[in-house]
Amino acid sequence: MALIALAADKGSPGVTTAALALAAVWPRRSLLAEADPVGGDLIYRTTAASGGPLSPNTGLLSIAAAARRGLAADQLWDHAQPMSGGLELLVGLGSAEQAAGLVGVWPTLGRAFATLGDSPHAPADVIADCGRIAGGSPAIELLPHASLVLLVSRAEPEHIARVRDRAAALSAQLHGGQRGMSQLATPLIGVLLVAEANSSAKLAHQVNDMLVAGQTGARVIGTLAQDPAGAALLSGRGRGRLDKSLLIRSARKVAADVYQQFGAAWAQPAPAPGGGR
Repeated sequence: MALIALAADKGSPGVTTAALALAAVWPRRSLLAEADPVGGDLIYRTTAASGGPLSPNTGLLSIAAAARRGLAADQLWDHAQPMSGGLELLVGLGSAEQAAGLVGVWPTLGRAFATLGDSPHAPADVIADCGRIAGGSPAIELLPHASLVLLVSRAEPEHIARVRDRAAALSAQLHGGQRGMSQLATPLIGVLLVAEANSSAKLAHQVNDMLVAGQTGARVIGTLAQDPAGAALLSGRGRGRLDKSLLIRSARKVAADVYQQFGAAWAQPAPAPGGGR
């Protein structure tokens, strides 16, 4: 069905937490991919389904060698590891230096991620944590293959200004000369706001108006609750009921809204990257 790519302009707005939360409540089977070129950190924050540590050698690092000979979407499962709670994870790189081994491989990965949902054997949507994409990150090469790019932003004015500018630049890069039509182009660019629950609706409306007025080609897709306690529970730390946390409740709403709006379209054969729907 789909590749959902989450990214940020700069700073630490919570991309990994957002990706983990959405993958955990996604309406279909999902595969969470740590596709941040500077390295993943879930190996330090979570455990394997067995209760032991996740292997750092099985994931994006092991895919790099296989992908140079071509990569069928179903092969992704050979490099996935089940996490505690059952979610399946492609463990990210251990360091930015290891990204040198993926030079030229990112588009191949993007195609495999995008077509896993069409697998006749084990279909799943891929939720990819692409980290910060400012400064020419190679993970940008994944984005043309995505159905939806979600730019994660906190609510502070400087974060919102940066995500507005990044959305406009990304729209120009991915959609070329389709300015004004980019909301109909592939991939759709959305903004996912991380905000206090009691002010999220008003903030989302204001930011969406700003994105439209700036002709960025993006719009607010939803809001995640700023919930440190819920984020700790999601990573296996702390005590309490994760399903009752503000983070998971807001993630469930975002996932349901996204799936309701776009799920039927994603069930159709994907258009060529950069083309219209």
